[in-house]
Amino acid sequence: MTLKWQEFPGAPVSGTEICQLGDIPEQGVLSIMLGEFPLLVLKHLNVVRVFVNACPHQFLPLDLRSDSILSTDGLRLICSNHQAEFRILDGTSTSGPAKGCRLAEVSTHITTDRLIVTAQSLNIH
Repeated sequence: MTLKWQEFPGAPVSGTEICQLGDIPEQGVLSIMLGEFPLLVLKHLNVVRVFVNACPHQFLPLDLRSDSILSTDGLRLICSNHQAEFRILDGTSTSGPAKGCRLAEVSTHITTDRLIVTAQSLNIH
């Protein structure tokens, strides 16, 4: 099952600051909490993506058992619980028990030096 990020309990409102741009690693994943709302922030080819840190297989945080959730090629997030794999470009599951699902991507925009939640829904088909 795939939920939209706004459907998760505690979803942040539009205008909420996620982090400063300088906090996002060039390679790697930033796992942060906005209150009780878990997020994964990553940058790939200068594009910042933000996903809810909840595997659609059992809604556990991808990094629950290990912080090493980015594949060695940097193109997939790997759930540390059951090894479900997700493309970082769109959150689509490519293998494992979440196949056919996707990570919920959070709509954001960038100000001068901050990453901000926006109310706009992402149209992903």
